[in-house]
Amino acid sequence: MPIVVFNQKGGVGKSTITCNLAAISASQGLRTLVIDLDPQGNSTSYLLGGPVAEGQPTVADFFENTLSYSFKSTPPTHFVVESPFENLDVMPSSPALTELVVKLESRQKIYKLREALQQLATTYDRIYIDTAPALNFYTRAALIGASGCLIPFDCDSFSRQALYTLLDNVQEIRADHNPELQVDGIVVNQFQPRANLPQRMVAELIDEGLPVLQPYLPASVRIRESHERCLPMVYLDPSHKITLALIALHNGLRG
Repeated sequence: MPIVVFNQKGGVGKSTITCNLAAISASQGLRTLVIDLDPQGNSTSYLLGGPVAEGQPTVADFFENTLSYSFKSTPPTHFVVESPFENLDVMPSSPALTELVVKLESRQKIYKLREALQQLATTYDRIYIDTAPALNFYTRAALIGASGCLIPFDCDSFSRQALYTLLDNVQEIRADHNPELQVDGIVVNQFQPRANLPQRMVAELIDEGLPVLQPYLPASVRIRESHERCLPMVYLDPSHKITLALIALHNGLRG
C-alpha cells in the first residue's frame, strides 16, 4: 500500500512524518521502503546519514532509466539502497530530479512510477513516498501510483488555505487517473494543546467533516535532535511522548 505524504505548503513536517512512520513499520518487522521525491533530499539524509555516496543509485537514476530502452529490463529494486536500520530501505533523492522534469514531461512518463510501485509492492510490505512542497510532475506521479495520501497540517491559517486546494487536487487526480487513491487523513503536527488557535482550527476541520487523524503529534525539540543524529524517534527515544503518538498514528492507518 504505497502512501504519499504531501502538502503544497513547506515546513509542515512531511519528511519527519514519512521517515518516522517508515521506521516504525520497519521496527515492527515489516519490509519498508521510503522513496524520496524531493530534490532537497531531507528524507534521504535523515535515514542514510547524509546524501548518497557517489555511484549509489538514486530515484533520479530510476526516472532517467525510464527514458531508455533498457527500462523494462531493469527492476526498480536496482535503484534502492539499504539504510542502517533493519527492514528499512531507501530510494534516495538527487538534485538531478530538477533537471529531468522537462524530458519526463515531454516524453509523457507520468505513469512509470506507478508501474514501479506495482513491482515494488511484491517486495515491500510498506512503501512511503516523500514529496516536494509542490504539485509537480513527481508529486502527480506519486499520487497516480499510490493508494493513500497523508496530509501533514501545522495549525496556521496559511496551512489551512493550502489544505483545501490540496484536497481538490487529490480529488482531481483520483477522478482522472487513480480511482483507488484515498486521503488516509490529515496529520496534525506540532500541536500545542494549551494554545487556543490550534484547538479551534482542528475543531473546525473536524466540524467540516475532514478526516483529521488522532493522536495529534505534539511539538518537541526532541524531533530536532532526531534530525541532527539521523535517528528516527523509535530508535532515538522509544518511550518519548512523540514516539508513542507516532506509533499510535502508524497503527491506526490502513494496513
